[in-house]
Amino acid sequence: MPPLVAAMISLGILGAIDTYVTATIIPLPVWVTFIAWASFFACGGGPDGFVKSVARNWTGIAIASLTLLVIAMAPEHPIIAAICVGLGTSAMVASSSLPLLAFPPAIVFGFASTVGTSAATGKTILTGDISHPTIVAAVAMLLGACFGYASEVFTNMLAAKKPAAA
Repeated sequence: MPPLVAAMISLGILGAIDTYVTATIIPLPVWVTFIAWASFFACGGGPDGFVKSVARNWTGIAIASLTLLVIAMAPEHPIIAAICVGLGTSAMVASSSLPLLAFPPAIVFGFASTVGTSAATGKTILTGDISHPTIVAAVAMLLGACFGYASEVFTNMLAAKKPAAA
């Protein structure tokens, strides 16, 4: 089958499964899993893309978590938050000098997903349970990378040419 049709089928089915799973079984923000899914492909796909995507996303999550922690501990003022985010942004760029982390957008995906998870759930970086935005974003991004990998395998399987009959 043509690769585009194979991708439509694969991603459509797995996108529906992802949405159902995150709405019922594993309560995670589906938009974070979709960001991580896209990150998997942006990082090249395959086993290497999986490792690079997760490492880069989790680096962004770590930097966001530290940034949010400093903001939470500092006196509340927009300039302090702005400076902290500026420093976090610089840290994301600096970390991309490492070969494993050499694609800054995937780091930003993790950072933004963590901040967004905190905002969407109302859970702060000081939350002391499993709903902590760092944990939620990290698990969601790992799950999204798994869906990315599965969709690549499923798409390739559907698009594989069958040998001609003799």
